Amino acid sequence: MTYLLALDQGTSSSRSIVFDAEGRIVALAQQELPQIYPKPGWVEHDPMEIWRGQLATARQALAKAGLKADAIRAVGITNQRETTVVWNRKTGQPIHHAIVWQDRRAEATCVRLREEGLAGMIQAKTGLLVDAYFSGTKLKWILDNVPQAREQAQRGELAFGTIDSWLLWQLTAGAVHATDVSNASRTMLFNVHTNQWDPQLLQMLDIPPELMPAVLPSSAHYGEVRPELLGHAVAIGGVAGDQQSALFGQACFKEGMAKNTYGTGCFMLMHTGEKFQVSHNGLLTTSAAQPDPRTEFAIEGSVFVGGAVVQWLRDGLHAIKGSGEVQALAQSVPDSGGVMMVPAFTGLGAPYWKPDARGTITGLTRGTTVAHIARAALESIAYQSAALLQAMSRDAVAAGAAPVSELRVDGGACINDLLMQFQADLLGIPVVRPAVIETTALGAAYLAGLASGVYRSTTELAGMWRAERRFLPTLGADRAAALMAQWEHAVRQTVLP
Repeated sequence: MTYLLALDQGTSSSRSIVFDAEGRIVALAQQELPQIYPKPGWVEHDPMEIWRGQLATARQALAKAGLKADAIRAVGITNQRETTVVWNRKTGQPIHHAIVWQDRRAEATCVRLREEGLAGMIQAKTGLLVDAYFSGTKLKWILDNVPQAREQAQRGELAFGTIDSWLLWQLTAGAVHATDVSNASRTMLFNVHTNQWDPQLLQMLDIPPELMPAVLPSSAHYGEVRPELLGHAVAIGGVAGDQQSALFGQACFKEGMAKNTYGTGCFMLMHTGEKFQVSHNGLLTTSAAQPDPRTEFAIEGSVFVGGAVVQWLRDGLHAIKGSGEVQALAQSVPDSGGVMMVPAFTGLGAPYWKPDARGTITGLTRGTTVAHIARAALESIAYQSAALLQAMSRDAVAAGAAPVSELRVDGGACINDLLMQFQADLLGIPVVRPAVIETTALGAAYLAGLASGVYRSTTELAGMWRAERRFLPTLGADRAAALMAQWEHAVRQTVLP
């Protein structure tokens, strides 16, 4: 038997999954990742905690599978994107906590870039809108605020990376400082047309090029896991940011195919082939996972708070004891009773891009119960995703392509049937849940499998994809449109005066 190991380092947990060559899960291990909130709007992780947790789950997954590391053909890495780490090349120690993708502290830098009229140039080179979401301004903040950081960086003593680079460095004992095109494309420092770090963008944020990792295709030889970590040296053959990895794991290899991942946030991507297409509807253009040096692109929309709203119900409101209870609580009422929740805890992402928005609950009456709020919270995930798909379809039609005809879904919250049915009702198209919903990890395994010869082509991988359930719309188009109008009204009420 041939096995592949995927390391899936996410925002709220680190996981490792052993897959067989047919893409079936053999064993899974998971460890929660503590969140650090130093100030309002700031979110951090301990990079050493990320590394320890990821290594522990890799060992646990192998043990659960009853396998030794020499049975693993290759390792693939997928990761929370944009989260920024800077570490000392000599000691391997981070000089600051990782600044998480949700963190908003760099917004002042973004305001300056917009005021200087640089937004158009940045979007033309990177496909991205100017926002504190991306790694470049987080990196600038670390260099500006950690004592001696900039001087050390200029002397070549420091390394920058997103979480994939951090894990690669640790797995290879500092032998490899690299990233892949999909992660690089999320930094606001990478020219997606040339697949290189852009000197003008680096200079714009005063970032020394000595900090930057090498950039490789998503499927490539990234070195080897040092033998003392897992008991045997194993090739690292695939790296991709979590959302591009999920697009790959969903076998969305052709123009017009789309997926939505329901995780801490929600992330919808539509493959656009080799065509770089700038969105006119508040979405991003990003590099897709690239199995070879050819450039491939996707249009993406990001919801900052998706499944995290269920965590808030649990930890903030204490409405539920465990996340698994939310569906039963929400289904205890026939609808939300007119309650609308906009979970703009860290601003609103695509297609709104309102960093100053804050969460609201509207439509409350004396008859409102915690069940209505739970239902509104769950439905907010679908409303935000529907706004993304509508924007995506407008972009597709403007580019002369057909609108999205079905949506493939994955991520932890896609197991919620109530949410998936409501999503199909709002969208008016089928929502398709695959047999393997761990598509983020599966994409990393597929990329590693391509690099190591387990698979011959993406055509072979497309033939392996299987649907588990199709959710068909049951609401009329007029009713769905009326609900979306109510949602947009609620969104307009979230911006502080």
